Amino acid sequence: MLVRRDFDDIREIRPRAALGALVVVLSMLVLVVRLYQLQILRGEEYVNQSIANFRKSLFVPADRGQIKDRNGLTLVDNRPSFDVFLTPAFCKGKERDDVIAKLKDFLQLDAEDVERVKADYQKSWLSKDKLERFRPYLVELDIPRDQVDVLEAHKTEMSCVNLIPTPHRSYRAPSSLGHVLGYMSEVTPDEMDDHPEYRRGQTIGRRGMERRWEKELRGADGKQNIAVDAKGRELDKDTQEALIPEPERLMPATPGNNLVLSIDERLQEAADQAFPGRAGAVVVMEAKTGFILAMVSRPSFDPNKMSGRISKSELRTLTEDPLKPMLKRVMNENYHPGSTFKIVTSLAALEQGKLTTTSTIFCNGGFTLGNHRWRCDKPAGHGSLDLKHALQYSCDAFYYELGDRLGLDPIADMAHRLGYGQPTGFDLGREITGVIPDTESVIKAFGAYTKGHAINASIGQGEINVTPLQQAVAYAAIANGGLVWKPQIVQRIESPDGKILQQFKPEPDVNNGHNGQLGVKPSDLEAVRKGLIAVVNEPGGTGYRHRLTDIIFAGKTGTAQVMALGGKQNLKTEAQTFLSRDHAWFAAFAPADDPEIVVVVLNEHGGWGAESAAPAASKVVEAWYQLKTQKPADTVTASVTAPAVR
Repeated sequence: MLVRRDFDDIREIRPRAALGALVVVLSMLVLVVRLYQLQILRGEEYVNQSIANFRKSLFVPADRGQIKDRNGLTLVDNRPSFDVFLTPAFCKGKERDDVIAKLKDFLQLDAEDVERVKADYQKSWLSKDKLERFRPYLVELDIPRDQVDVLEAHKTEMSCVNLIPTPHRSYRAPSSLGHVLGYMSEVTPDEMDDHPEYRRGQTIGRRGMERRWEKELRGADGKQNIAVDAKGRELDKDTQEALIPEPERLMPATPGNNLVLSIDERLQEAADQAFPGRAGAVVVMEAKTGFILAMVSRPSFDPNKMSGRISKSELRTLTEDPLKPMLKRVMNENYHPGSTFKIVTSLAALEQGKLTTTSTIFCNGGFTLGNHRWRCDKPAGHGSLDLKHALQYSCDAFYYELGDRLGLDPIADMAHRLGYGQPTGFDLGREITGVIPDTESVIKAFGAYTKGHAINASIGQGEINVTPLQQAVAYAAIANGGLVWKPQIVQRIESPDGKILQQFKPEPDVNNGHNGQLGVKPSDLEAVRKGLIAVVNEPGGTGYRHRLTDIIFAGKTGTAQVMALGGKQNLKTEAQTFLSRDHAWFAAFAPADDPEIVVVVLNEHGGWGAESAAPAASKVVEAWYQLKTQKPADTVTASVTAPAVR
């Protein structure tokens, strides 16, 4: 019996032992699975978090590349400043509220700014990326020196707040270059989604050079790793060295590349001073290359304010100004060209055989077709005129006759070949095409074509609209013998140490349909040039009063009608409201015998071209002539703003 009982006991013990072993095995299996999850599947995440518990990573902003003029004068560089950042992981709960309250006081944040700081804090904690809370985000950009001192004095109370030395843009160029240079502002969430290399609080180029050449200018930020305690307080030097290997403590930033523009800052300043209008544009371009020497769009804006601490009221003033300071008039607005367009009609008529260099047309003060009469600017008439004198006196009746003989399509074809009616290819953002109507487009828009469309187009009115930049391209082609250039403004890209990385050469404007060639007879171009020389240098020419003593230049006045003539013909320009005045044009090239530059002036609502645009062009030509004989460091003499014209 004893043996039997022991045997039964043994049989009871074995299942219990097996069950215990199974429990142990299952426990070990769970442990292994958990260890696999922690060390293999999520190992990198936890390693990163453990590192973050004693390491604070601060970015080291890169110096943005400089922008220089053709002579090496700095137009844009960087100045030292401080940005304020907050790392959410190092201040929680009540501490967070205390820190934000202090920042509101120290940085004079308004209610909207405080809500933004809180929202960004919350966004960091709610992010799917758990490490986001360890990444600093921007609180305030480019704070003044007194605020830097206050934050430094209270830094032990706000260990989650960091002052990061950040280079900010310093625009040394005149504000007239604002549209060319652009400005900087904070990157948006959408931009960060498309470009993960950007971080919250980083600035990005807006408009002009800053936007177009963002990749070349921006450089690459570095990183500084600092050993901290759980509150984000920096540890002592020995602990720093023990916890963070020397190669990981500082990874230097890489500066961006520099841009060298074709702009001459001295000529830019002279053009800005010479321009008399409240609104308009000045373009100065090399006739033989297409490179831009000066580019004024008025009114403009201050890139320094747009890139930094611009107040809400200042921004509202800019956006609500009826003259639209943010509008780049050189290429984003178009206007009737008025009589400056007569070069197009002249070349079309010569090419089509509707006119010769010696044939004449009689002006009796107007042109009549059916029941309608188009008036000339001289009611008594100019009499019998050839091409040279028709341009010299800017006789409208002469061109009405040519428009009637030609029809609209030959005028449109020549305009396109000169660069009108399509983008010039200027690589500085959006560019409008202007309007060059032909028979097909007129029928589509108005239901029928009449000869009146060609007659109006012959003097740059009707549906014709062009940009100041297109005018410069067209007049350069007249001046240089028929080469239609693509306008350019960047001469080269340089590394931070001055090594040339890319050099830009003149490019033909392939958008003109003839691979940059105008394709007209040299004799036809010469005939038009003679007329433009007479405009400025012979008595009776519409630009004669603004000729120069030291240099012979050529040009054409233009007055573009804004409202019906009958409603204001008896009013003086000064008596008309500003927005009802005509636009004043003058397009010129110099020297007349071997043109090097083209100057286009548009004085928006300025009145007569001879009075409100030609004087400015004359001053710019004289300034250019003076600068040719000066060293880059020299300044333009006082006569630039008041040249000796007869």
